[in-house]
Amino acid sequence: MKFIIQRDKLVQSVQDVLKAVSSRTTIPILTGIKIVATEEGVTLTGSDSDISIESFIPCEEEGTENVEVQRAGSIVLQARFFSEIIKKLPMDTVEIEVQNQHVTTIRSGKSEFNLNGQDASEYPHLQQIEEQNVFRMPTDLLKNIIRQTVFAVSTSETRPILTGVNWKVENHELSCTATDSHRLAMRKAKVEAENEISCNVVIPGKSLNELNKILDDTSEPLDIVVTENQVLFKAKNILFFSRLLEGNYPDTSRLIPSESKTDITVTTKDFLQAIDRASLLAREGRNNVVKLATLEADTLEVSSNSPEVGKVVEQVQSNSIAGEELKISFSAKYMMDALKALEGNEIQINFTGAMRPFVIKTLHDDSMMQLILPVRTY
Repeated sequence: MKFIIQRDKLVQSVQDVLKAVSSRTTIPILTGIKIVATEEGVTLTGSDSDISIESFIPCEEEGTENVEVQRAGSIVLQARFFSEIIKKLPMDTVEIEVQNQHVTTIRSGKSEFNLNGQDASEYPHLQQIEEQNVFRMPTDLLKNIIRQTVFAVSTSETRPILTGVNWKVENHELSCTATDSHRLAMRKAKVEAENEISCNVVIPGKSLNELNKILDDTSEPLDIVVTENQVLFKAKNILFFSRLLEGNYPDTSRLIPSESKTDITVTTKDFLQAIDRASLLAREGRNNVVKLATLEADTLEVSSNSPEVGKVVEQVQSNSIAGEELKISFSAKYMMDALKALEGNEIQINFTGAMRPFVIKTLHDDSMMQLILPVRTY
């Protein structure tokens, strides 16, 4: 194998596939990056058997030459060393050549490295996915959906299914739900599909976070293929495979209150900043609790009290308060996460009592919802 490639293209591709490479794998060859050169271009693959990422660099793209392949072939190179080397090479182009016994020469300007490679045929094959359940959406919409849900997954392995986001597709609508049993984030969006598809899967939160880092913020459409145990995201020149979590996701619809006793609308930014200030004195960790109370004249009181540190009280003017008066306590962190995930200048919060879950939505937009369970403070 021998090819000459634009260094910046190679660096970008290596950074992308590196996100799937783990140093703690039980399969030694997976600590490497697989490189395959053909007449069409160069493909790089990284995998930790949970996530696999494939990045393709075409020989020519929009009239610019990225790669000149002089001899087709393949090799697996140690990811850690290979990525460090190419980042620090002196020139804009890199020549990579595989010699005998998989020794690979990397040349750029007057710099030359020899790396011991491994036989690419020993690298596990990516599953060929049957493309029956396929739907598509703009890339930037997918990035938003991930950002607005994935933060609410559980970080505890006691219930592994909750470390993922539940994706359901029905009637060309995707509904994504994440919960750690103390809070819940939900986002819905229309998707395009050739035929009537329905699926109900749980994608690991970790996979979605990595996917989000790789995707460009464009409105280019992206294909999503779902099988029994895997999901594949197909963007331009990037394939991202992730295993699915096994098991049934809990029915979260029962958590969502159907009626409310107190409804508050408030400017998102003002409310977020007040919660942020109140949380400064809320003790770190589990007790990061702030209290919210309704006062006369559509005013809210946000307060926090920490016996060792001190207390803070702040009044926030709401846009409207309807229903019963209310005193409630909740995690400042959960509230701030929820407010940052919602879009829009104004939010509505619906309460059904001091010990019942409450719902936060953007005004006039039902496509996203956040739900938080209050905290007992007495």
